[in-house]
Amino acid sequence: MKILSSIERFHPISLEEMDSVSLLKRMDTKFIMNESKLDSFLSGLTNFYQVLEIDGQRMMRYESQYYDTPERKFYKDHHNRKIRRVKIRIRNYIDSNSFFFEIKQKDAKGNTIKKRKALDSMSLDTGFDHDRFIKKILNKEFFLEPTVKNHFKRITLVNKALKERVTIDLNLSFNKEGGDIKFKDLVIIELKQKRLNRDSPVFKNLKQRGVLPYRISKYCIGMISTYKDIKYNRFKQKLLNINKITA
Repeated sequence: MKILSSIERFHPISLEEMDSVSLLKRMDTKFIMNESKLDSFLSGLTNFYQVLEIDGQRMMRYESQYYDTPERKFYKDHHNRKIRRVKIRIRNYIDSNSFFFEIKQKDAKGNTIKKRKALDSMSLDTGFDHDRFIKKILNKEFFLEPTVKNHFKRITLVNKALKERVTIDLNLSFNKEGGDIKFKDLVIIELKQKRLNRDSPVFKNLKQRGVLPYRISKYCIGMISTYKDIKYNRFKQKLLNINKITA
């Protein structure tokens, strides 16, 4: 696989070393591209970044189970462009054999704030009082139910000089009765910084390639792909753009 040979050129960083760049409060900037361009993109970053390596693996497997209210409040807040919004999920970091209940918030300044609690499995039925945790973080109570589940592979880069990380997600798929929905050839790049810095090597690399920041949510794409009765008119153009980029 060409991508695997590309990430072999990077010096490795361990999970423990990467904890210093956890950036649980950060500014996120996302980009999308066709997987055919990924090798060239990575080759321009080897002097600036290290790659996360766990047990010899540099492309990690992830599984996420999202939760929402019966009225789909979290999805609708995103669709309706509400500035302050929330996502709640359990994420399985498969290759490090760890599970976390995670709450992601967007504040009024566009920062992403993530709070999480370790779990023993993908189930909430493990003695973990998630209702109490949610109320502590959000100061509200929500009745939650599982919505969409996704799987993807991720490459994580850590800047050698700047406090920033880059996640590169590919092979994205969503579980649906009757078969998975796969977004073949789609790559989602997310630049995570303490504050927006366009001098980042990733920003410069992508700008040279004509790849501009693009707002995209894996949760929302999954929802409109798996639920036929959900309102998604404001996301129609995003689906068209994804189809165009991955064609």
